Amino acid sequence: MLNQLKKDLRKLANSKKGKDLSKFFKTGKGEYGEGDIFLGIAVPNQRKIAKKYATLSLGEIQDLLSSKIHEHRLTSLFILISKFENGNNKLKKEIFDFYLKNTKNINNWDLVDLSAPKILGAYMLDNPKEKKILYKLAKSKNLWEKRIAMLSTFAFIKNNEFDDALKISKILLKDEHDLIHKAVGWMLREIGKKDQKTEEKFLKKHYKKMPRTMLRYAIEKFQKNKKEFYMKK
Repeated sequence: MLNQLKKDLRKLANSKKGKDLSKFFKTGKGEYGEGDIFLGIAVPNQRKIAKKYATLSLGEIQDLLSSKIHEHRLTSLFILISKFENGNNKLKKEIFDFYLKNTKNINNWDLVDLSAPKILGAYMLDNPKEKKILYKLAKSKNLWEKRIAMLSTFAFIKNNEFDDALKISKILLKDEHDLIHKAVGWMLREIGKKDQKTEEKFLKKHYKKMPRTMLRYAIEKFQKNKKEFYMKK
């Protein structure tokens, strides 16, 4: 079954699109996605393959998630999300633990963004004692673990729970990487969509120290006069 899935993906490969994606996801030497291999398969097609092979075991998913091929890893995460959403509490806990053991393989921003809120965030909503793990990830030296920590809070924000997102934003405020600036700014913006007063309370304390990209993302939905106020730091 696993080999057939890989064959199905290979049939959908597009070398030109693969080259374009390799550039877009910064796979060159010294870049954040260094060494990642792209077959050039559109995300909707990967979702279809994931649906077809939804019964793969965690062992088979591990094989895919350990692959150097980006589409193998993303397809495996789509399968994992489906299993999680349809699983009982025992399986959800297994998948939660499995995900945490594989953070080294969830190593590009699309992989993180499409999976962390739906697995880690969703699990922690029902099991808030596990939230402490996010603070460890936020203080990691690994770029992707920090982004996983931030993006997991998206599930909380959608549920009108902002405290953890704000605390993790504060931890990551001085991070040097552009992908963290964007992630923090994005989550602050999402808080603002739900409760702009809460976002502004945070911004008024921290906006003068925030990287410009982070701030621009955070205030994107503000009215022009408010944007101008925050950008005049």
